Amino acid sequence: MTQKQTRRKFSAAFKAKVALEAVKGQQTLAELAKKFEVNQVVIARLKAEFLENMSAAFERTEKAQCRSSLQKIRSAKNLPMWPLRKKTRLLRLTTH
Repeated sequence: MTQKQTRRKFSAAFKAKVALEAVKGQQTLAELAKKFEVNQVVIARLKAEFLENMSAAFERTEKAQCRSSLQKIRSAKNLPMWPLRKKTRLLRLTTH
């Protein structure tokens, strides 16, 4: 009876490293596969996923999106932003 082989799990850092090397194009997929000990198909998929999701590095953070959403809501209802700023300032003073 043959023993079941478990799937390898790669870290995000390893995937990024492999994908970046593939995007550079300085080595062939075969060379990269040998260097990183993974199949060429895996490298091709990582490269495609990397290229597809590159723009995520430049997207706004969740905190900035929340602040922007709050400003839109307040401006739509003609509410001033100063009460929020005042509370934030008071919280900073009390926590330090």
